[in-house]
Amino acid sequence: MNKRICMKSLHAPWRDAYINDVQKKSDKDTHKDNECVFCDHLKNGNDDKAMILGRFAYNFIIMNKFPYNAGHLLIMPLAHVATLQELSSEARAELIELIAKSDALLEQVLGNDGSNVGINKGRAGGAGIPSHLHVHVVPRWAGDTNFLPIIADVKQISTDMQSIFKQLKVEFAKLK
Repeated sequence: MNKRICMKSLHAPWRDAYINDVQKKSDKDTHKDNECVFCDHLKNGNDDKAMILGRFAYNFIIMNKFPYNAGHLLIMPLAHVATLQELSSEARAELIELIAKSDALLEQVLGNDGSNVGINKGRAGGAGIPSHLHVHVVPRWAGDTNFLPIIADVKQISTDMQSIFKQLKVEFAKLK
């Protein structure tokens, strides 16, 4: 049996600027729409600019502008809530259904070998924006890490995010 002695780390230093910019808003935890970057994206009316792939009855899907990997999606409620418990059973059911469909669509469009799906709840749980619940769906490929994160503290994403957005937008439109 092969046992690992050291735990591997996932570092995402490129997120710091984004997190620091919105942290002032989310630290207040006032749950006002005008203080949430996700709610701002919903209100601005330009889904393509915000990279919103789809709006549904209770939730929406947006591409992460600071992705861990190409095609990294965020699925979240339209309502400004911080926890799953604050959602209606209908909103929770739709959220789970959208996670499953998003995972399948990413695999269909991008050909990824696997994925990471998760929620970082609260600041202590690793959430960069704890005041608005969001689920990460991160496509993964066999061997999708290389030497750059180790020697240069940089993650290279070799895919044009706008190109991925356009491909996914067509497929997500079929879900409505």
